[in-house]
Amino acid sequence: MMQLRMTNQREIILAELKKSGSHLSADELYERVRRNIPRLSLATVYRNLEILSNLHLIAKLEVGGRQKRFDYDVNDHDHIYCIVCHRVDNIELNREQVSTVVADGQQGYAVTGYRLEFAGICPECQKKMNKEMNKETNE
Repeated sequence: MMQLRMTNQREIILAELKKSGSHLSADELYERVRRNIPRLSLATVYRNLEILSNLHLIAKLEVGGRQKRFDYDVNDHDHIYCIVCHRVDNIELNREQVSTVVADGQQGYAVTGYRLEFAGICPECQKKMNKEMNKETNE
């Protein structure tokens, strides 16, 4: 494993990602980190996120074929994303049951891991959509 110097920039990026409690894009993280380091470039944030991800200090998510997002929680877990606002949340699954399904249908593969991707409409977007529908029916 390569030796990593924990620079002030990396510490602030990690702290901000942890504090957010969500799955931020590099752009979102950049906006937050810039408050502490005004001269920081977006390229530096991207580069540091890649380094931290390669060292498994954070997880890189490529959900829904969209912009990469980053997660402070590197433990195995699954995600669901909103097809309207693109918010990403954790989803609780029985990973033993899923592993059994994957193993049963492996077609000769030695399965070393998997990634399930769920999509839906988040509660906030559902509320907005319902308000819009109610507004239209009342007009």
